[in-house]
Amino acid sequence: MITGFALVCLNVADLDQAKRFYVDVLGFEVGIDRELDGFRWLTVHPPGRPDQPMMLVVPEPPVVPEPIAGQLRSLLARGYLGIGALATDDCRATCAELQARGVHITEEPEERFYGIDAAFRDPFGNHWRLTQPRTLDEIRATT
Repeated sequence: MITGFALVCLNVADLDQAKRFYVDVLGFEVGIDRELDGFRWLTVHPPGRPDQPMMLVVPEPPVVPEPIAGQLRSLLARGYLGIGALATDDCRATCAELQARGVHITEEPEERFYGIDAAFRDPFGNHWRLTQPRTLDEIRATT
């Protein structure tokens, strides 16, 4: 039986820049940052949630062979590799905090059937949703 996600991987163009953005700007914490067999393992996670690791990965050989690596980097730079949504208890306040830290909000917070939702991109083009989710019972009650 699958019990959850053990690791989510996110393509980025530069690990040091990604670490600065996800840790210093978004407030994630570093889980693992070490070299192993010539590969840098770098995971970050939401504050106090080491059970929700996200591995930052540069799509390049030897992990991803060319020409696939180049295609991934091109898609990444153009914003076509959206990963999902980050949860927040207060979407409007979090958007304001992120804007104050220099994050460009691409969609302002808006009420939706599943909660309050906004969007932004990381420095590499990854498209993120920022969601203040409703509970399943709240969603079901509105449909």
